Amino acid sequence: MTTDPLAPLLDLPGVAAAADEARDALSSVHRHPVNMRGWLDTSTEASWRTAHSSAGIEGVAGSLRRDEDVEDPVLGGAMRVALALTGDSLDQLVSVWTRAPLQALARLHLLVAADLVTDPDTLGRPRTDPDVSQRLDMLAQLVTGGTSVAAPVLAGVVHGELLTLAPFTTGNGVVARAAARLVAASTGLDPHSLGVPEVTWLRRIDEYRTAAIGFGSGTGDGVREWLTLHCAALTAGATEARSIADARR
Repeated sequence: MTTDPLAPLLDLPGVAAAADEARDALSSVHRHPVNMRGWLDTSTEASWRTAHSSAGIEGVAGSLRRDEDVEDPVLGGAMRVALALTGDSLDQLVSVWTRAPLQALARLHLLVAADLVTDPDTLGRPRTDPDVSQRLDMLAQLVTGGTSVAAPVLAGVVHGELLTLAPFTTGNGVVARAAARLVAASTGLDPHSLGVPEVTWLRRIDEYRTAAIGFGSGTGDGVREWLTLHCAALTAGATEARSIADARR
């Protein structure tokens, strides 16, 4: 019998409860009357907030009106990724993610780093390091059926691993958060990408960075703190999504 490598994570104090809370919150917001009638508008607004918050985590300050051109390369990349995680584009990317996650990561990096890299040959290509290749392969195995752990936990692992591994030369933070959204969409946790956990990670930026370091350490406490923070942000992101839907009643 094959052992699920992520199953022990659910035994860490508070992780299973936090994952259940996140799942219930996101399920509830998908049943919101506005989202039942037409979720695309709310998903589009969520993508806007996601892009700005994800870029903010990378240090891009300020706000942008919808009629302004995007000049900052980090924000521009975050916007391209957010749009790719909405509507028909999301369906297409999820299809790639579930079959060939490393191809999907390459696509995400192309979108994120198109205006960031100085060497175009590095676009979509992880660093040539045996450890990077091995860990990406392990991550791909998890995403394509190597675990049956709760979706919020899997999303947290993917997010944390990509954030701390930093497989690309640049743009890893935005890629990591986008990959977590792909996990949420592909597992049915957040199929229309309505949640906005990035808002919480930006508001709790110091805690976010410290928890990521803890996850990278591999200690039980470090992994637990990261996963509970990740799940708490998913829950708060569902509240953000509900506020978007309420505004469109």
